[in-house]
Amino acid sequence: MTIQWDQIQEGDELPELHKKPGVSQLVKYAAGSGDFNPLHHDYAFPQAQQIGSIIVHGRFKYASLGQLVSDWLGHGGRIRKIACQYRGMDMPDQEMVCGGRVTRKWEEEGARLVELELWTRNAEGKNTTPGAAILALAR
Repeated sequence: MTIQWDQIQEGDELPELHKKPGVSQLVKYAAGSGDFNPLHHDYAFPQAQQIGSIIVHGRFKYASLGQLVSDWLGHGGRIRKIACQYRGMDMPDQEMVCGGRVTRKWEEEGARLVELELWTRNAEGKNTTPGAAILALAR
């Protein structure tokens, strides 16, 4: 279902996106992204041993936030800008939850714009990937 401009209100929450990437999915992501850092797939890698686990790619979490926004937006517009910061680790086989909230809705130079606050929370509930997006909705 495509989101409609007049349905959006500041404070609206986006439907959560739940992910639980396992090692196989991380290896597939590494193949697609070219990020073969052993920290993301090799439990014997020294950094992984120090941490006690391999970790989910930061760019996987960024892509998941992009999926969250794209799923919500549908074909009702386009993403003008999306960004995030990596502030914590997410571990494989543990649920991470991507979420967002409408923080601003306005019109400017004929464009209908929406600003979102985004986040990824790890299994402990810590916001590991805060972010933001600006969307232009179709007229």
